[in-house]
Amino acid sequence: MSAEPAAYGTLPPFDPALLDLADPYPAYRRYREAGPVHGVRGPGRAPTTWYVFGYAEVARVLARREFGRTDPATGCAAPLPPGYEVLRQVVENWLVFLDPPRHTGVRALVTPALGAGPVTALRPEIRRIARGLVAPLAARDSVDLVAEFAAPFPLLVIAGVLGVPAERHGWFRDRALALQRAGGTRADRSAAGLTVAERAAGDLTAYFRRELDARRGPGGDRGDLLSALARAADERTALTPREQSATCIHLLTAGHETTTGLLGKAVLALLARPELAAELRADPALLPDAVDEFLRHDPPVQMVTRWAQRDCALAGHPIRRGDRLVLVLGAANRDPARFPDPERLDVHRDQLRHCAFGLGIHYCAGAALARAEAETALAVLLTGLPALRPGARPAVEVRYAPDWVFHGPERLTVG
Repeated sequence: MSAEPAAYGTLPPFDPALLDLADPYPAYRRYREAGPVHGVRGPGRAPTTWYVFGYAEVARVLARREFGRTDPATGCAAPLPPGYEVLRQVVENWLVFLDPPRHTGVRALVTPALGAGPVTALRPEIRRIARGLVAPLAARDSVDLVAEFAAPFPLLVIAGVLGVPAERHGWFRDRALALQRAGGTRADRSAAGLTVAERAAGDLTAYFRRELDARRGPGGDRGDLLSALARAADERTALTPREQSATCIHLLTAGHETTTGLLGKAVLALLARPELAAELRADPALLPDAVDEFLRHDPPVQMVTRWAQRDCALAGHPIRRGDRLVLVLGAANRDPARFPDPERLDVHRDQLRHCAFGLGIHYCAGAALARAEAETALAVLLTGLPALRPGARPAVEVRYAPDWVFHGPERLTVG
């Protein structure tokens, strides 16, 4: 079986580095219309990378076991150079990078604390946090919505779920960003960047191990997610101390950066569509559908990676074991074969299942929490942020983070 990538007319090999960070969708459309799957041959004997643009093909890869999170040649999902062992141990134990059976046990421990019931109980606290952040912005002439709301808001929420004290939140964000900059498509793989990430991994590992130890034994349960993880003692679901601390770090990082991107891009969409802002302000019951439409139309995670675990085929292309597949979620969510008139942002759209949260066994464990955060945050912003009030015509400056995994503005100034 040959994995020779097919040629598609005059289109060059797909390269995310050449995309417009603020608007990659015209490029996605050109490639998707030429074919749902495009291969880019690696150098020498390196495996082929396949970029997957069609919804049906992305859904198949996400749902099928022949595509996994780890490279079968190395057993790693996020390869790192030698010398960064703490960082390696942390990342390789993240839920998002695990395949069954390890994935099954870790997810079984995490999902009960992030399900619909616990999230419903959290909504008053989520609302309190959002209002507390927005209130001081009302009198400001200019606001960086990312730094002053979209970034701290979900961090405060997930930190509360974990049981992290408020005075630690700035410390946690600094270390979470250091870890993210060592991965994804904004990776700083220099010795300096990896050294900072290694130090951050060590700091967070030590912190969470101390906190988990404090919650073990009589009187240690504080009713938070750290306590739930510390109680995991039976053989079927027990996690090692390394797995427990890595899971906490993963929840902290993934649990806030994606929501930061979602909120930043949703606000941009509302600023460009004052009539939609007015409609949502008048009828907050539309917010749940609006959040799903924001997720479909411009998801905060644009691309995710899988590895072929055996020889197979996808959209007529022969895929070899060890080939890398990059699933372009932003393209799949605008596939007209799945979503009629997909370029249009329509909060009244019939809700066909998008893939912004993934599909299959890796469907986002925190999806219910992310939706609750976004619905609450947008409701508060629509009434409390001057730039979104009726008749406002704010100046807007946007700078996107150079990342396709956690995609969105890193700075969004309105005023």
